[in-house]
Amino acid sequence: MSHPAVAIPEKLFFKIGEVCQLAGVQAHVLRYWESEFPTLAPQKNRAGQRVYRKRDVEMALRIKELLYEDQYTIAGAKKRLAHELRAGGKLKVMSPEGADEDNSQATVPDVSSATVASPRTSSTSGHPEGTGHRTAVERTALKRIASELQELLGMLEAETRKARLSKK
Repeated sequence: MSHPAVAIPEKLFFKIGEVCQLAGVQAHVLRYWESEFPTLAPQKNRAGQRVYRKRDVEMALRIKELLYEDQYTIAGAKKRLAHELRAGGKLKVMSPEGADEDNSQATVPDVSSATVASPRTSSTSGHPEGTGHRTAVERTALKRIASELQELLGMLEAETRKARLSKK
């Protein structure tokens, strides 16, 4: 990638307008990409608005690069993304602190196909029941889930604080 990476602000969530501005595309384009690329799947808040996480923004930037700069078709970009995710590809993302550094890259591991063994199923995956052994993919998936739970907990705490302050 010969062009500078986009600096993504350090936020938990982004609105569709913010993602459009970062990616340099219109909202209808972003919504179309969501329908075509299963890896770009923002959640919706209670009001039904799309809520993008940093990894969604990174994915939108990568999709734009494949389609607009590398001239892939939609089908080709899907295949390329699937291959990159299977191979543990890296997406080039720059933080605001290191915006002038070229080597700040975030790895996006493929955990979409990871199966996390529960104590009941661990014996079928080759692990003795209750030993707690996990594969690297399982550990990565668990770490990602734990991170997402921490984000949700932070959101809940912020909402609780807001509700308390508004009652006073």
